Amino acid sequence: MAIRAVAFDIGGVLEKVDDLDGWLRQWVDRLGLEQASIETRLGRIDPRQMMGTGEMSEAEFRDGCREAFGFSETDVDEFMAAMWDWYCGELDTELVAFAGELRPAYRTGIISNSADGARREEQGRYGFEQLVDDIVYSHEVGLAKPDPRIYRLACERLGVAPEELVFIDDTPRCVDAANALGIHAVLHHSTPETIRAVTALLA
Repeated sequence: MAIRAVAFDIGGVLEKVDDLDGWLRQWVDRLGLEQASIETRLGRIDPRQMMGTGEMSEAEFRDGCREAFGFSETDVDEFMAAMWDWYCGELDTELVAFAGELRPAYRTGIISNSADGARREEQGRYGFEQLVDDIVYSHEVGLAKPDPRIYRLACERLGVAPEELVFIDDTPRCVDAANALGIHAVLHHSTPETIRAVTALLA
């Protein structure tokens, strides 16, 4: 069956994202807390990872941060702004250019584990809605990778069978789950490697 579509993860693929230290390090001195303590308090806000499936809103997470750290309104605004700067990272311009060149010969999409606010932040910075034909954000559809249902939904929205889709992700378990459905999943290590791998599959 011929490949008709290519889909990308965002964080760690289309965006180069630092580890959590990149966001939290700047708050250690300001809060007078060890980073481990900051991480623990954040973990208590959403222990069941409800943001990823839309069960916790950005506003609820913001309120949780304010309470966890005793923030003023100004402080929590700055904390959330720094979080989104970290979350969105830096655009991988080479991979984004490659993704853009795939159309119109192929349908293109995004399948991303996300949180409320991600579409606003990523669209405002990088214009992903103009880059691809469809975006499946986990928090909007109530499903998160590696749940096979999110891949099936992405295929349905792109109008292809799993065997007609190439998917790029940087997380092995998400790649394994996609492969199990018959999707041609590529584990992203570096942009040149990924472009070569996808090009070979399309050939």
